[in-house]
This record gives sequence, structure tokens and C-alpha cells, in this order.
Amino acid sequence: MYRASDRVEHEEWIAEIEQAGEALDLGSDARSRAVDLFLSTLPEENRSKRATMAASVYVGALVAGEERSQTAVADATDVSRLTIQQRWKGILEAAGLEAPDW
Repeated sequence: MYRASDRVEHEEWIAEIEQAGEALDLGSDARSRAVDLFLSTLPEENRSKRATMAASVYVGALVAGEERSQTAVADATDVSRLTIQQRWKGILEAAGLEAPDW
């Protein structure tokens, strides 16, 4: 869980999640879940925040039933597909959810 002050402190990242959601045509539920996931798994290192943000967008869309490809999310968040591939399961599991069995 996160504090309300985290939302204020990281509003630039939340804005980036919203921009990515817009680019990916995600609904409000997927965007809201992405924000919650990002703030709940926020890394301390600044260099890890973009990767966490991107993976949170991917997982938020997945959980909301608006699945987008890792490549599409990577393009919308300015990270590599490999970055999302390496991080999304950890974020999903940190939220107490299980990864789909594809």
C-alpha cells in the first residue's frame, strides 16, 4: 500500500502513466490500476522508476482485461520490451495476483 503523499510526490510519473494510457487507448480502470500498482511497488532508485511505471501499465491493462502487447506498452512508455518482460510478473505477484498460464 502507499501513502497519499506518494501520489503528490510522484505526480510526474502518474502523468506519464496517463499519457501512456491515452496512447494505448486504455480505459480508466486500467489506468487506475496501473497507478495503484506503480505507487505500491515504487522503487527507491530513480533509474528503476521508468521500468516500474512501464510494467505497471502493462499489468494494469492485463488485470483490467484490456491486454496490450509488451511491445506496444514499451513504445508508449519509452522502454524496451525486455524491460517489461523482466518486471511485469514481479509487480503482478507483489499485488497478490497470479500470472496467467499462457
